[in-house]
Amino acid sequence: MSDKGEYQRDLNYIPDRITADGRDGWPVEPGRYRLIVARACPWANRAVIVRRLLGLEPVLSMGIAGPVHDERSWSFDLDPDGRDPVLGIERLQEAFFKRDPDYPRGITVPAFVDVPSGQVVTNDFAQMTLDMSTEWTAYHRAGAPELYPEKLRDEIDDVAQKVFTDVNNAVYQCGFARSQEAYDHSYTKLFSRLDWLSERLADQRYLVGDTITEADVRLFTTLVRFDAVYHGHFKCNRQKLTELPVLWAYTRDLFQTPGFGDTIDFPQIKEHYYVVHKNVNPSGIVPLGPDVSGWLTPHDREQLGGRPFGDGTPPGPPVESERVPAL
Repeated sequence: MSDKGEYQRDLNYIPDRITADGRDGWPVEPGRYRLIVARACPWANRAVIVRRLLGLEPVLSMGIAGPVHDERSWSFDLDPDGRDPVLGIERLQEAFFKRDPDYPRGITVPAFVDVPSGQVVTNDFAQMTLDMSTEWTAYHRAGAPELYPEKLRDEIDDVAQKVFTDVNNAVYQCGFARSQEAYDHSYTKLFSRLDWLSERLADQRYLVGDTITEADVRLFTTLVRFDAVYHGHFKCNRQKLTELPVLWAYTRDLFQTPGFGDTIDFPQIKEHYYVVHKNVNPSGIVPLGPDVSGWLTPHDREQLGGRPFGDGTPPGPPVESERVPAL
């Protein structure tokens, strides 16, 4: 928290990477690593989507923590006996402490865990999805989209940084602000960027180029949570997403694209934010709304052209154990 009451995210994550050449000591190997996520978390949701789109399910297993955690860690309360069935741990904290018994920072998802040793490899959410696209190519499914094409990387990086600073993180800065000045600044920054995004997307289907890229994944996970939690819970209330015609249609377009909406669990999302953030919602009451049936209504964005998967194909249906409740 800054002197002015502005929420400041700790971006010091474990920097190790899983790479094709294993230069950090963690070579890409089928079955060796487990991706730990929580359906509620937008940062983890990115990794879930990218893994689905690239078809890495057969070589990279996924553990799903429950939506509610305490100050110690995310826990595996959704699993039988409250333990991850592969790692055998009750809390993600255990994997961090195996790596460093004195680990001093927050226990965050997503995280890659080395199954043989039980140690966390990295929780650097921004790099993890890029590496899934660029380092795991030998195991991408046939027809996997190119989410981080080399010729567009500078533009993707630029847009993604704007989205992170002014949207992904700004909603939290609104919600956790400790002064009117800090809240006003974050609110203005957020909606100015949403206006900019609306203008950018008014005549193009996707953020960069004519196909889905990493930039779209990063924006989607915030927008899909906007009306359910950020509008009310975090006071991001100039408009709802449903009142921003371009962004509402854009987000519905992605939601209805295989690999996006089929990763979203609205009940878990709401339970996490409204129960865990006691400083924002002391009662712990989880709202029944909003109505989510609109997510499946026509968006008409295909009129703008674009090819969601480029020369590739959509992913198949989620594996049975990873399905979310249908709307």
